[in-house]
Amino acid sequence: MDKVLTLLGFASKAGKLSYGFDAVRTSLSQKKSKLLLLANDVSPKSKKEILFFGDKFSVEVIDLETIDMQTLTHAVGRKCGILSVNDQSFAQGLVAAINAGRNLNDK
Repeated sequence: MDKVLTLLGFASKAGKLSYGFDAVRTSLSQKKSKLLLLANDVSPKSKKEILFFGDKFSVEVIDLETIDMQTLTHAVGRKCGILSVNDQSFAQGLVAAINAGRNLNDK
């Protein structure tokens, strides 16, 4: 998952992320969001609501099973547990890195 955290750091520096529930919801409604990411310790209520909005706006939501809010906060430089990736290239790279990490864990 180091590659995921590195990519998130780059996306943050590039200004391609929205942080937190309200900002993510705004990105979704403005059709900027390409991917939603959730830390593994986000509250069940927030997770349920983000899944609803992701479905409503047809944006993929990935639960980062091995990354907690503290780790996510450290990677992006802002306190958060919910992120919107607002760039297609970063979103594709993150999905590929997350899937690669999952495949390594399956072996």
